Amino acid sequence: MIILKNKENILNVLGLAYRARKLITGYDPVLRVIRNNKVNLVFIASDASDKTKDTFRKKCFFYNVPINYSFNCDELSNYLGKKLVKIAAICDKGFYDVINKLIEVN
Repeated sequence: MIILKNKENILNVLGLAYRARKLITGYDPVLRVIRNNKVNLVFIASDASDKTKDTFRKKCFFYNVPINYSFNCDELSNYLGKKLVKIAAICDKGFYDVINKLIEVN
């Protein structure tokens, strides 16, 4: 479980990664970068459909990519400034390290 302060910090880092074009959003684009082994971490909205969660759980398991379900669609959408973000993937080691440290603080 992520505490509130770290949750906001993680979402802020996701917003920075998106502005730096190191965060990919959307079903097909995220699948594409997973298959190309260019992903460090995948965020799936907790309120995404079961089919979406299952598809990405299997892909991420096969390609050995960690998954995080800590945020819902509204939280991801608000911090990224986009509508209906259910899937997001970090494609940069530096942003991944920062987010990983924030998650491990708990």
